[in-house]
Amino acid sequence: MPDTVSIDWYVALSVILFTIGAMGVLLRRNAVVVFMSVEMMLNSANLAFVAFSRHLGDLDGQVLTFFVITVAAAEVAVGLALIVTIFRTKKSINIDDINTLKG
Repeated sequence: MPDTVSIDWYVALSVILFTIGAMGVLLRRNAVVVFMSVEMMLNSANLAFVAFSRHLGDLDGQVLTFFVITVAAAEVAVGLALIVTIFRTKKSINIDDINTLKG
């Protein structure tokens, strides 16, 4: 039995996480759940970047992962601020209720 996990398992886990995140974005109507699903999709891409970086013996994938994490943190900060602002005005974070920008 090998001591290391092959890259196939990392890619399979990444595909599963990305699929769950995509289904969350497409099927759920709660804005917070949609943002969490987008974060899951970004983290699955990070897992694939790091797995291929380790497999190829190159650090480029790991460096790219730090950039993705930085962009994801900024996205969460802006997204949650928008959700809080919309909740204060509309009293709901259901996407179907806030699909128009009318006051």
